[in-house]
Amino acid sequence: MGLNVNVKEFLASFALLELFSGMSVTLKHMFKPRITVQYPEEKTPLSPRFRGEHVLRRHEDGAERCVACKLCEAVCPAQAIYIEIDPASSAAKRLTRTYDIDMAKCIFCGFCQEACPVDAIVLGPNFEYGAETRQGMIYRKEKLLANGEFWKRQVDDNLRINARYR
Repeated sequence: MGLNVNVKEFLASFALLELFSGMSVTLKHMFKPRITVQYPEEKTPLSPRFRGEHVLRRHEDGAERCVACKLCEAVCPAQAIYIEIDPASSAAKRLTRTYDIDMAKCIFCGFCQEACPVDAIVLGPNFEYGAETRQGMIYRKEKLLANGEFWKRQVDDNLRINARYR
């Protein structure tokens, strides 16, 4: 009764070829540039099509762009948008009294931005936001307009870059 081991398998196991082949892969990648980003200190560039925190935009004269058509509310699959029309506004120029987005419900699909006929609601470049309570995740009209003012330059640049795709 002899052992049924051929010489090639014996030498391979004896010489630890598997170990050395694994170590060669490690050594090969050790001297290549690193691809890991150390996030808080380093940031990668975002695509102009990135869908982050919502912003409500204004016209150049400071008037709100939103015409209270409620298309964004109708198209939202998560039903995260709630709009009330201001009854004091005229039929020629409708305004919103309430414009709320529940960011905890939002799935960031971008349908609201696509549906808006006047580019009033846009998904901005900010992804670093949070809240301590559930109520803090409900963005009121004032917060959305403040986001629009803060991210105005970057949002305008992104819309200009994406204009040919719309």
